[in-house]
Amino acid sequence: MTRLPGSYPLALLIALFALVPVGVLVSLASDTAQLFDTHNLKVLGNTLALMGLTVLGSILIGVPLALLTAYVYLPWRRLWLIVFAAPLAMPSYIGAFTLYAAFGPGGEINHLTGIPTPGFYGLPGAALVMTLYTYPFVLLTTRASLLGLDASLVNAARTLGMSLGMSLWKVVLPRVFNGIAAGALLAALYTLSDFGTPAIMRLDTFTRVIYVEYNAFGLSQAAMLSLQLLVIVGLVLFLESRVKATRERPGRRLTLWPSRWQVNALLTAALPVPLLSIVLPLAIFGLWLVREGTGGFEFSYAWNSAYASFLAAVVAVVLAVPVAHAAVSGKAGRLMERVTYFGFGVPGIVMGTALVYVGLKLPFLYQTLGLLVLAYVLRFLPLAVGSVRSSAESLDPSLVKAARLLGASPKEAFTRITLPLTLRGMIAGAALVFLEAMRELPATLLLGPTGFETLATYLWRVYEAGYFGRAAVPGLLLVLMSGLGLALMLTGERRGEFDVTEDSKR
Repeated sequence: MTRLPGSYPLALLIALFALVPVGVLVSLASDTAQLFDTHNLKVLGNTLALMGLTVLGSILIGVPLALLTAYVYLPWRRLWLIVFAAPLAMPSYIGAFTLYAAFGPGGEINHLTGIPTPGFYGLPGAALVMTLYTYPFVLLTTRASLLGLDASLVNAARTLGMSLGMSLWKVVLPRVFNGIAAGALLAALYTLSDFGTPAIMRLDTFTRVIYVEYNAFGLSQAAMLSLQLLVIVGLVLFLESRVKATRERPGRRLTLWPSRWQVNALLTAALPVPLLSIVLPLAIFGLWLVREGTGGFEFSYAWNSAYASFLAAVVAVVLAVPVAHAAVSGKAGRLMERVTYFGFGVPGIVMGTALVYVGLKLPFLYQTLGLLVLAYVLRFLPLAVGSVRSSAESLDPSLVKAARLLGASPKEAFTRITLPLTLRGMIAGAALVFLEAMRELPATLLLGPTGFETLATYLWRVYEAGYFGRAAVPGLLLVLMSGLGLALMLTGERRGEFDVTEDSKR
């Protein structure tokens, strides 16, 4: 009789626990008779339009920048990659906030220069902001695919008389279609889950209307809208699961050597993107900091953010260990792991709505830090699971077998061999959970204890109150913390690129 891995029972409990918010929403939504109405059609149309425009914009920006950073020889190539990927280091609601404050009549640009500028709001403004902060998904996934291609087919096409542009269009891009699709689907998921940008841009999408219904004590209707949003999210997640990375035998990498004026022209064409997404928000925050200082800001807000995020990171890693080890033990474990990934696809506003109801039914949890930490864990547990699983998969099974042959019990082999060797993945997973929890806005707004202000919620309060100048310190701190997350991502990307290069030399 085959003995089940010891991690399976715990992993199963954690997987079932991850499905609790969906069960709560179904139960809560059954109390309302308003399944669908004409207003829902408008909300659905706005949501799908924003998602479609964002995906289109992220592809139109991300793919050319991927080609530029992967194939074109640029001075300070690594620096340009960081510049173009930097929007990942900034929550989109910060970009929406500063873009809204900078442009339009009476905006900061108009106030400083006297030059009238158009305002950004509604669907065009939201689509612009979401594109500026999601195109790096397409950039990074497409670039990873490009770096794995052999340049020989392009060289053959050029030899047969095809122009460089046509060879890139007909030879290269079809081979990286899956990479482009993977990034586009990530951009779609981010757009569906985002709350701050549609709210600031005054666009009625599912996330904004759910928050409005919650504030109007329409918890049942908010749950119904949440389930409708989850159907769309589930469809996108299904499509994402069907996209498989294309693998080719690595060969010589294509490198283009443009002249100096061509390099300058390419960079000039690309610079408006980081100027709008990174430089403008930092400049606006810097202006507000000089003008108003730190008035009204208390550093206890930063401590609250760090404390809650740290607790979530510790709990997430503890729960991730059995799930990750179950995933590498067999098919049933991999299924349990996929179930826990569902929480990452649940928008924060949806998770918050479900757990508010849990808090109402369990008064000892309502308006407590524990309920907020629970929301963070359910949302970002997949980040910890992925990191721990990657470390566990790289372990040599013979080490554990040798320990068992030498008389170690399964528990002793795990604590003395497996756990220390997966510590690096655990630390990386905890860091990612910590940084994402620091940025989380909607779940914190709905579940934060009374008087418990974080960087994200304080930024939201000053926006609602119209005291834009007070957003400088929390905004800059959030950008700084998010930048650490980007550094982790780029470190992993650089390690992966090095491995491909080393393999190609052998």
